[in-house]
Amino acid sequence: MNENSVYTDSTPVKSSKWKYLSFILIVIIVAQTGLLVYNYWGYDSRFSSLQTQLTGLQQQVESYNSLYANVIDAEYQVIPENVSLAQLYEAVQDSIVMIQGLIVQTTWRGQQITGTVQGSGFVYNYTGRMVVITNFHVIEGTSSITVEFNNGNAYLAETLGSDKYSDLAVLSVNAPVSEFHPLQIVRSSTLRVGDYVIAIGNPYGLVGSMTTGIVSALGRTITESTSNFAIANVIQTSAPINSGNSGGPLLNEYGQVVGITTAIVEGSTGVGFAIPSNTILREIDALVNASSYTMHPYLGISGTDMTYGIAQEMGVDVTYGVLITQVTSGGPASTAGLKGYARIVSIDGNSVYVGGDIIIAIDGILIEDMDSLLTYLEEHTLPNQTISLTIIRNGISTTVSLLLGTRP
Repeated sequence: MNENSVYTDSTPVKSSKWKYLSFILIVIIVAQTGLLVYNYWGYDSRFSSLQTQLTGLQQQVESYNSLYANVIDAEYQVIPENVSLAQLYEAVQDSIVMIQGLIVQTTWRGQQITGTVQGSGFVYNYTGRMVVITNFHVIEGTSSITVEFNNGNAYLAETLGSDKYSDLAVLSVNAPVSEFHPLQIVRSSTLRVGDYVIAIGNPYGLVGSMTTGIVSALGRTITESTSNFAIANVIQTSAPINSGNSGGPLLNEYGQVVGITTAIVEGSTGVGFAIPSNTILREIDALVNASSYTMHPYLGISGTDMTYGIAQEMGVDVTYGVLITQVTSGGPASTAGLKGYARIVSIDGNSVYVGGDIIIAIDGILIEDMDSLLTYLEEHTLPNQTISLTIIRNGISTTVSLLLGTRP
């Protein structure tokens, strides 16, 4: 084989290799170009999505700015969105009634004087039976009770049941079905301080008067002249309440009953109280069907809120809780071995009973003061239920079991 034949025979081989390498290179270039195009469209899609989200956020900011401007324009009067007070009043006004009754009093000379008392109430549909709910102190000691509806029609009524411990009464009214326009009662446990509320009643005989305010506080305790026991878990409201409002509903922004107006602090402005709707719902069955409610738990103590001054006097480091001042003989607390005061001292010019047990918790729940103690008992316990009290005695924390009784 000569040199020419060798050279001529190898030339086609080299040419084929270069063609193969060129093809591979073209494939790589096309693949990279495709990947770049794919990434470009992916980034562009994500960029468009981010632009959409940004537009949405801008719209939300504009919405919040508009809402803030509306609040400023309203001079901080927070009225629920899309709720007209005028429309709410029109929807519930026929449910509010005026209650009047005769009362006979005897003077020290033995003369009998007849007078009238007046209050408010509202219609409620209890399992198909139309009743009127009001305060016990509105109808206490009255006779010949009448209920006047918003249209001016008045009918005789009688008391189905009452509870002086909760200041509640339920009336049966001898009126046509067409007169009754019931309100809905919802649980007051959903209320928060600051919630908007509306009171409607008949202050000073001014029929169908509406006032508005907020929930100022929850879990208050008040004392009525009708009972020696405090009423627990009461709602405090800034809605103006006056004489004659008693028994009227306290409504939320939807026109639902969350309480029943009951009392004011004499000489105050914007300090009113209402029995919570939870109490109404808990007692309504017994009041309608058994004429009374007898399931109030009973501890059998008198006490006072702990203070820094009392803690210093007693040499303890606890400034919260309820200091037991007296224990009722034969009552649940006495049976459980709880101790009352040991001595009387003067603190800030006031005589204070000190030395007794300090209740700081019930069933592991912190007790800050008498309000929280009574509220816990009323909301979470029943007579003949055993509770666990955490107390401070002689500076030492201990636990006592106590079987609750029924209020006498």
